Amino acid sequence: MTIEDVRPTEINDDLTRRALRLVLDKTTDMAHQPLRVPLHYYRDAKITDVEESQILRRTPLAILPSVQIPNPNDFEVRSVLGSSLLVTRDRSGASHVFLNYCRHRGAMPACGAGNASRFTRPYHAWTYKNTGELFSVPGKSGFTGVDTANYGLVELPSQEAYGFVWAVLSADGSIDVDAHLGPLGPQLAELDYGSFGYHTYREFTSDVSWKGALEAFAEGYHFPFVHGESLIGQNALPNVAIYDEYGRHHRLGFPFNWITNLDTDPSGSWDVRDNMGLIYWIYPNLILANSNVGVEVIDILPAGSPTRCTVRHSWLARIPATSDEHRSAYDLIYDAVHAAVRDEDFAMLPQCGEGVRHGQHDHMIIGRNEIGVQHMIKVFAEELGVALG
Repeated sequence: MTIEDVRPTEINDDLTRRALRLVLDKTTDMAHQPLRVPLHYYRDAKITDVEESQILRRTPLAILPSVQIPNPNDFEVRSVLGSSLLVTRDRSGASHVFLNYCRHRGAMPACGAGNASRFTRPYHAWTYKNTGELFSVPGKSGFTGVDTANYGLVELPSQEAYGFVWAVLSADGSIDVDAHLGPLGPQLAELDYGSFGYHTYREFTSDVSWKGALEAFAEGYHFPFVHGESLIGQNALPNVAIYDEYGRHHRLGFPFNWITNLDTDPSGSWDVRDNMGLIYWIYPNLILANSNVGVEVIDILPAGSPTRCTVRHSWLARIPATSDEHRSAYDLIYDAVHAAVRDEDFAMLPQCGEGVRHGQHDHMIIGRNEIGVQHMIKVFAEELGVALG
């Protein structure tokens, strides 16, 4: 027997038992009291500027799932808060996150995704290695006396851990993912996203505060009203969830209606992901929505104004696809979950954004049953110096 065989797990039958008890008692985990939130928390441009400069550019963000660049020399370019990032895996297997801007005149050396050891920007054909070093400069005589070793791509602090490539968006920053995750790290290790198979992603913008958008994944109060016609509304019980805090992060479990079968037939599966949607908020901007077949990776960021955001919605399969038939089955799953996010949650959320922009009341009220939403607000409010009631 190894140490791993006896190591305690935190994602175990106890969570299912807790959820079943709540369902049978017709209740949910709750906050101590309702929370009053001033509207300027969502709509003040000065607050949004502070969020970006002091939180989002100084905190480790999950830039890509590791399995999205699984092989040596794989790369992916994505935009984060308006910055073009080049994420590479070099031939030794190490990952890097660079600002995707040439040091000569600023053009982007890389675009899209693929497999390459070098990147040549289109403007003057300066070429960079996937480890960031400047490899070649056409017309080098025009740069006499310039030490090209000093003109590699700017590399951001990054770390690969728990199935993601993380980065801090400030080149002068530092990164420690274990310190960032704290007690949540062992659970992400247990979920083992590095063994999953990457499937696909889609990205869109929406006219709602990025914080308000995150809140949609922190309560089940809205399930029957927003998701009544989809699998979420049909399978997940409304307004009931188990809830646990991990410092600035949290976990919610939204039980499925068949969990009650375990009360009469305890021989059924008590596996957590067979009985509930297991949802993590990784501060500040990441939602991990786990099911028994995969995980939705939902990355939400502000998009240029207090009530506009970008949403990047990826999906990873617990069992990687090995055939076209397998991939087609995953297409159907992803299409369904993406439709629930885009056509249900984000069909309603812009109305919330409009209410925030034009509302003339001084605060919103968040219920005791919205304990996850309250936690998100309290965490951000403390860092932003916003007074709550």
